[in-house]
Amino acid sequence: MITTLDEKQLKYDTAYLRMAFEWAKLSHCKRKQVGALIVKDRMIISDGYNGTPTGFENCCEDDNYDTKWTVLHAEANAILKVASSTQSTKDATLYITLSPCKDCSKLIHQSGINRVVYANEYKDTTGIDFLRKAGVELLKLDIDEAKQ
Repeated sequence: MITTLDEKQLKYDTAYLRMAFEWAKLSHCKRKQVGALIVKDRMIISDGYNGTPTGFENCCEDDNYDTKWTVLHAEANAILKVASSTQSTKDATLYITLSPCKDCSKLIHQSGINRVVYANEYKDTTGIDFLRKAGVELLKLDIDEAKQ
């Protein structure tokens, strides 16, 4: 039985992060599949996964298996998707399977998202460092805990 607000929030965080892992499976990228959900007031207001822009071939890597520069990151896709809706990301939480890069971190901060829950850390932690400095709440959940 959940007795504290923190335990209840952790239960929700884990569930939404699991869903982000499911969303990542929709990506056509071979090297790394990343999923993201934006949640506000316990409602999913947007989702995204890494992939090519609309109308482009669903091929994320070049012949050397390097990611093409045209690939959009999962969190960028989710933010762009909600931007074309009537929803606002102000004070929302972003759930993402991989911590954001420095460019996506700027989008996250500027969009008003004030909390980021992630499972795995990106090789460059500049994005996380930026978000921390910007006052965005960060929570890294154990990947095994999130996938259960």
